[in-house]
Formats: sequence, structure tokens, C-alpha cells
Amino acid sequence: MRILLLSDIHANLEALNACLEAAPAHDRIVNLGDVVGYGADPNAVIDSVRSHNGQVVRGNHDKAVSGVMNLEHFNPMAGLAALWTREQLTPENLDWLRELPQGPIHVPDLEQIQFVHGSPMDEDEYLVNTRDSLEPLMTASARISFFGHTHRQGGFTWNGEQTNIICPEYGSPDQLDSWDFPLRKDVRYLINPGSVGQPRDEDWRAAFAVLDSDRQRVEYFRVPYDVKTAQEKILDAGLPPRLATRLTTGR
Repeated sequence: MRILLLSDIHANLEALNACLEAAPAHDRIVNLGDVVGYGADPNAVIDSVRSHNGQVVRGNHDKAVSGVMNLEHFNPMAGLAALWTREQLTPENLDWLRELPQGPIHVPDLEQIQFVHGSPMDEDEYLVNTRDSLEPLMTASARISFFGHTHRQGGFTWNGEQTNIICPEYGSPDQLDSWDFPLRKDVRYLINPGSVGQPRDEDWRAAFAVLDSDRQRVEYFRVPYDVKTAQEKILDAGLPPRLATRLTTGR
């Protein structure tokens, strides 16, 4: 089975479209959350996600926008974007967002694989470094966990003795590129496909990944997209300008 893994789209329609156009053949889509927040096209992005009939796990911005959680822990910029998004959404899309399931979620016929937003232990937890990853790697019920939330493509491994960082390597900073990563049966994994709509790993290109469960491989991708249009939409919507400028730096 081939699964297209999307995460942290954050209402960036241009980035989402670029990823869908670049994605190789796949059997299904799993979305790791934060469909909305920050970007200027929340309804169009939700409509696209819903039309592909994939499985979606809720993210913290999805919860905040839909009122499932408050904005207490959001910084002012994120909070303003969440409130703006809430006002833009159609009642139907707001209900859809509110009903998204909490992770982990699973795909039929894929044993030992689960999908979360933040961490297998806490859906809002950030897994940024090896210290963060150690306990989830050792205690998760599944050998392989796909996660998002950090907006950093890559992940972590545990071989029974030590943790290591997965860091995709690309040959070009501005072209469509991919990096193939084999999975070993004796290793546990936390794998982040990266952020579609707001990368923060110093690569501006939209990120996604594809899991090939038969071949036991994950292929990471980076895709250039129309950043200028995405930025102009953010500014025209009256959202904080920083949400537009950061798209060109990947930070």
C-alpha cells in the first residue's frame, strides 16, 4: 500500500495544490492535522482535503479554530489567525473541523503503524529533538508513528540502544526533489513528512512524504510552489504580515 502523507497545510492552497500535483501514485491519503490556521484559504483547503476522502487527524489549530480548545497557549499572531479563520469558515466546514478525530488513528491492514499530530503520548506535544523523541519511541504501541506539528521534515529512530535523527538530503534548494529512506524491521520510527503550508526547517518548499508499506520505504519530497500568490492573499486578508514573509525563508 502507498500512502500519501500530508501535514500542517495551514490553509495554504498554493502549496497544497503543488504537493497534490507532484505526488506519485498512491492508494490513499492520510493527513496529520492543522489543515487550517495562518493561511488565507481555509475553505478552499478544507474542500480539497474533504474531496480526496482521506483520513485526517486533528491538529491544535484545527481544535482552536473550531472551538474545541481555547487560545490560551497561542501566541498573538497565531491567535489572530485562528479567530480570522473561524469567521471565514462555512458552517459545514466548521462542523467538519470540529469533528476531526484525536490521534493516534490507524489504517486498516497496516499493523504497527499509527498517525498522530504531535506525539503518540500527547497530540499537542512537540517532538523537536532526540530528548523529546526518546520516550515516545520506546513506549508507543506502534513501531512506526507518523507525526507533524513541528513543521520540520525528518524524524527519529530507536534501534534499542540509541536514538538517531532522520535528516533528508536534497540536491537542489529550489527544484522538485525527493529522498528515499528505507525502514528496518528491527528499528522503531517517528517520521515527520514536513509541513505543506508553512515549513520551518529553513527550506521554503512545500513538504510531504509517501509511505510504501510493501517495500518498507518512505520517500520524502520538497516541492516549489507559487509563494508570491500565497503571500499576497495573506496580506490582502489583513492577516499579520509576518505570516506572509516567513514563507520565503522556511522559518
